Amino acid sequence: MEQRERGSLAALRFMTWLTHSLGYHAANLLLAPICLYFLAFAPRARAASRGFLGRVHGRPARLGEVYRHFNAFAGTLLDRIEVLRGRAADLELRVHGGEALDAALAPRRGCLLLGSHLGSFEVLRVLAQTRQGLAVNLVMHEANARHASRWGRALAPELAARIIAPGTPETLLRVRECMERGEPVAMLGDRVLDGERAVGCDFLGAPARFPAGPLHAAALLGVPVVTFFCLRRGPRRYDAHFELLAEPLEAPRALRDQAIAQRVRAFAARLEARARGAPDNWFNFYDFWDAR
Repeated sequence: MEQRERGSLAALRFMTWLTHSLGYHAANLLLAPICLYFLAFAPRARAASRGFLGRVHGRPARLGEVYRHFNAFAGTLLDRIEVLRGRAADLELRVHGGEALDAALAPRRGCLLLGSHLGSFEVLRVLAQTRQGLAVNLVMHEANARHASRWGRALAPELAARIIAPGTPETLLRVRECMERGEPVAMLGDRVLDGERAVGCDFLGAPARFPAGPLHAAALLGVPVVTFFCLRRGPRRYDAHFELLAEPLEAPRALRDQAIAQRVRAFAARLEARARGAPDNWFNFYDFWDAR
């Protein structure tokens, strides 16, 4: 929230035009100089990448590893253009654990899809386009990325109606309406906003704070929680992993906070395991352990 958005709306529009006019592979060639620019002139993001990769590998991160980290993030943004242009069929998506999502939605009660900034949030929309009748709603904070938000809404205005702003009086009401229609609602569970309840977790060997809000919402609405991680494996190639985290919470009110904290820690443990397996997909480019 404190970091100024890098880049411009004009640059996003240019990359979109280039991808549309010359093709995906031509646009992909531009990622190398773009990433080299940020490697040189984005010291906070570079330091955050080094810090995270150092924890994962147990040694100081090499400059080439930081470059690959930046390149993976840039690649997901390029792939996002394909998704928003309605070219989801051009992406290779392998789904693992899809039965967990199907089982959670079978009673038509809805479910909470709990994700993170590991991999691509946008790939969920690919899943919605490829699975008939599946509508995915996203609770997503857009205020700190206004250029990217305007760009995305212009490319796919029909998807904007599925985005729910967090932290407003209407947030829980809109989420409840989606659940009552039997639809999944996706939230991110790895960034704590100001004033939000948080749970301290051990993450990659050091304490970090994780938001309790998404799990509180699931408890209030009486819906199951399914984790999802959509990991980029190469240009336009993704593995989507779904796994049941928790059934609807039935703990007594006096024990509810404790039960929710246990679920937050269980999510943090799963996130750590996935991050170790796909470190280039970690897209929190700030000091995650010092976030306040």
